[in-house]
Formats: sequence, C-alpha cells, structure tokens
Amino acid sequence: MSDEGTVRVDIWLWSVRLLKTRSMATTACRAGHVRVNDERAKPSTSVKPGDEIRLRHGGRERIVIVQKVIRKRVGAPAAAECLIDKSPPPPPPEALIPVGRRERGAGRPTKRDRRELERVLDRYRTINDPPADD
Repeated sequence: MSDEGTVRVDIWLWSVRLLKTRSMATTACRAGHVRVNDERAKPSTSVKPGDEIRLRHGGRERIVIVQKVIRKRVGAPAAAECLIDKSPPPPPPEALIPVGRRERGAGRPTKRDRRELERVLDRYRTINDPPADD
C-alpha cells in the first residue's frame, strides 16, 4: 500500500471494494455516477488523501473520504482503513414502496384471490378518482 501520490478513481473504487469489478467502476464513472469533490469524475480522474467521493450505486448514495491511496485490491479490513464512510444509513426495508408479492410456492392466484383483488382495486379507484364533470 502506498500513502503518497495519486491514483485513478476507478482503480481506487475497485481496490477499496466499493464496486465489485474495475469495469463496473469505469462504467459508473462514464455514466456520471461518481463525483470527486463535487465535480463529475472521469475514470482517469486522480484522487489523493482528503478527497470526497460520492458514488450512486445500488439505489443509494455512498459518500466516502479518501484516507489512503492504494492501487491493488486488498482485504475488507485493510480496505476499511483506506476510507472514511460518511454515507447516510440505507432506508429500512419497511420504508421502501411495497410491491404486491405472493408467498413463495403459492402458485397462480385463484379465482377467489383475483376477485378479492378486484374488489380492493375498485374501492381504491372510487376513492381516488376525480369527480366527473357533469
């Protein structure tokens, strides 16, 4: 590991295990999901200790501060020493938008299930529909 100098942002993101592969890191940079010191970063952008990196990945934003510059992928404990994580905590699963899901192995909805669902949807539609202009 090296404490001095600079390294490309895509290599650093991969080496500290924020992204699984280097090609994913390069793609994230090209797509505009990576910012270094509030400026959009290309894959070749250099990072040094003290830089703030913002990464949008997996439906959340990660905010990290570079502590050490490394060029090779290291184990998780060593990678944790190379950054300071300032990311907000992920939202709890209950806060996410609920999606209609059936129990695993329940198969297709029965006629009874379908009719109950239609009743619920009809109630929802009548409550939320705007009044008709007559």
